[in-house]
Amino acid sequence: MTAATWLQSVWYLLIGVLLAGYSILDGFDLGLGFLFPFLAGDENEKRELLRSIGPVWDGNEVWLLAGGAALFAAFPQAYATVFSGFYLALMLILFSLVLRAVSLEFRAHSGSDRSRGFWDTILAVSSVLPSFLFGVALGNVVIGVPLDARMEYAGSFFTLLRPLPLVLGLLGLAAFALQGSTWAALKTTGSLQEKARRVVRMSSALFGVLFLLSFAAVGLGFPLARRPAPAWTFGVFVLLSLAGLSLSITKKRDGWAFAFSSAAFLGLWGIIGAIHYPNLVRAADPALSLTLANSSSSPLTLKVMFFIALIGLPLVIGYTVFAYRVFKGKARPDGEGY
Repeated sequence: MTAATWLQSVWYLLIGVLLAGYSILDGFDLGLGFLFPFLAGDENEKRELLRSIGPVWDGNEVWLLAGGAALFAAFPQAYATVFSGFYLALMLILFSLVLRAVSLEFRAHSGSDRSRGFWDTILAVSSVLPSFLFGVALGNVVIGVPLDARMEYAGSFFTLLRPLPLVLGLLGLAAFALQGSTWAALKTTGSLQEKARRVVRMSSALFGVLFLLSFAAVGLGFPLARRPAPAWTFGVFVLLSLAGLSLSITKKRDGWAFAFSSAAFLGLWGIIGAIHYPNLVRAADPALSLTLANSSSSPLTLKVMFFIALIGLPLVIGYTVFAYRVFKGKARPDGEGY
């Protein structure tokens, strides 16, 4: 293995870590966003939920920015193909994330129940769309999209809406719901916490069903002989995490439930990474696929960026740990803020 190939693999892993970190962290506030109308019964419960994510939701998005920047620096051809080919879907995601931020801020300054209700609806809708479309986009990247000889996307928006990507979109939606409900159970008290625990049970059951359906559907495109051992290992890891989550929520150990939910998310990324390697964007014609070898930056760029990552990634992790330590404990409906 040459130095460049080794660096390409390292960057593949680093980008996976950043995207997995984003899905775990921003996953719980996106999940909480679209569960918001179902969990909160009155204004006090709404404030309690919003204050559980208020200090951290914007910092969670740093992981998405870092992942996108890493993809651009290490694999610019793949970045260009994805962001041009999936332009409409990605603009819908970006617009939804902007609307979510707007809804949180405007709701906090609304003076009437009617205006707060409007922003509650915007929050829910703008949380559902990214949660679903992230899974759809990832499903298309994995199973293959039409690319031409210039490595440019040759399909349309509706090409992305195929059965397997839609199933993976629903799986992503269930995973975000599970993250959001376990976070709500961890950060709230009283009747709201009990409602959150009930939603955890329903979300975990839905997640389990969709996971098995997705794993079977992926098998149609990846026969047994083509699925590497790590994919099976991560699949078992996901199922064990779901079992641990169910046991934890039954015993009302909410911290462990959130940890197992996060572990299940990591397992999903492990499966995708194992099946997809060494591809970045799989083409309908395998000869046109974007791989680590044909879409990476120069070895010098990868090496320089690697040393920058050695400095930047610990800063991102350190900031995240610091923020969660400062704002640990239960959320309260009274006081300043959301």
